[in-house]
Amino acid sequence: MTPVKPSLELLRSLSDEHVLRALMRSGRLTRAELAVQAGISKPTVSESMRRLTEAGLVVDTGDRTTGRGRIGTYYGLAPSAGTALAISIASAGVVAERLDAHGTVLTRTTRPLTRPARPELVAAALTAAVEAVRSAVGPARVATVSAADPVDRVTGRLVHLPDAPFLVGELDPVDLLAAYVTGPVTVDNDVNWAARAERDQGAAGDDFAYVYLGEGLGCAVVSAGEVLRGHAGLAGEIAHLITTGPGGRAMPFTEVFAALHLRQPSSTAIDVPALRAAGADVLAVIGTAVAGVLAATVALADPAHIVLGGPWGSEVTGAVGAAFAHLPRHVPVRPAAVADEASLAGVRAHALRSLRDAIVAART
Repeated sequence: MTPVKPSLELLRSLSDEHVLRALMRSGRLTRAELAVQAGISKPTVSESMRRLTEAGLVVDTGDRTTGRGRIGTYYGLAPSAGTALAISIASAGVVAERLDAHGTVLTRTTRPLTRPARPELVAAALTAAVEAVRSAVGPARVATVSAADPVDRVTGRLVHLPDAPFLVGELDPVDLLAAYVTGPVTVDNDVNWAARAERDQGAAGDDFAYVYLGEGLGCAVVSAGEVLRGHAGLAGEIAHLITTGPGGRAMPFTEVFAALHLRQPSSTAIDVPALRAAGADVLAVIGTAVAGVLAATVALADPAHIVLGGPWGSEVTGAVGAAFAHLPRHVPVRPAAVADEASLAGVRAHALRSLRDAIVAART
C-alpha cells in the first residue's frame, strides 16, 4: 500500500504551529534559533514567519543579535496575538488578571465584596474588575473563571445550594464576560481548580481526592488525571455528608461546626480564626468528623491518597490522619503542596493553555 503524503497545506500549517509554540515558550527568537527549536529548516522558518507576520501574530521586535558574525533579527508574538483573562470569584472579592501567551501576568486587580453576596453585587464587582484589566488592543481571546460556588457544567452558571456560605442566588459569568472575550469562557468551582493546580504543580499524581477546608467545605476527585465533575457539575459537595460529630453523634458535616460554635454570626460559613484558636479537644472532634467524610470518599471514589487544602487544611492534617488511620479503609493523608491562591493557580494554567491553543487556531 502506497503511503499517503501529507498535503503542502498541512505541512505549512504544522510549521506555523511549531514556530508559534516555540515563540510562546521562549519569548523571542531569531530565525536560526527557531529552526533549531522547531526542528525545521531555515527556509521553512522564513516562509512561516512571512505567513504569521501577515496574519498579525508575529512581529519583528526591533532587537538584533550582537557580537561577531551575521546579525540576526529577533521575532516575537505580536501584541495583537491576544491575551487571556484569569478570574477568581470568592467571598473576599473578585480577582481579575490578564495574561499573555508566555504566562506573564500583565495586569491584576481586586474588587472587594460585602456579605451577603447578592448576584447583582458580584456581577458589578466582576464587570469592574474586568474593565480594569482589559487591553486597549482588543478583547481577550479566552477567559477562565473560578467560583466559590457549585457550577453547572453545561451553562457555566453558578448554582446556589441550601446552606451555601457564599453567593445568595445565581450568577452567569459566561454571559457577563461575553463583551470582553472573543472565544470560550470556562467556569468551574474553586475546589476543582485547586485540585488541578495540585495535580500540575504538587506531587499528588493523577489519582487523589482534594478536600477543601475553609469557610466552606468541598471535595474534588481526580481520577486518571481528570477532575470528575458529575452529571450536572455538582460532584464533591460534601457539606451534608453524614459523619461523626461531638459526643459521637451522627450529623451532617457542616452541622459539626455549628455544634462546636465555630460558625460566623448569621452565616453557615465556618469561623476560621476561631477554629485555629480552638483547643486540642475541639481539633480532635473536627479530625474525627473530617475522617468520616474521608472514609465516605474512599469508599465511593477509591483515591490513591487524600490531599487536605484550604485555609485550615494543613492545621488539622495530624488530627485527621490520626482519626482516619483507625478506620477500616484508609489511604495516606497529606497537606496540599500548593497553598498560595491554589484555585487561581489552576485557573491561570488553564487560561494559558487555552490562549495558546486559540492563537495557534488563529493562524489560518
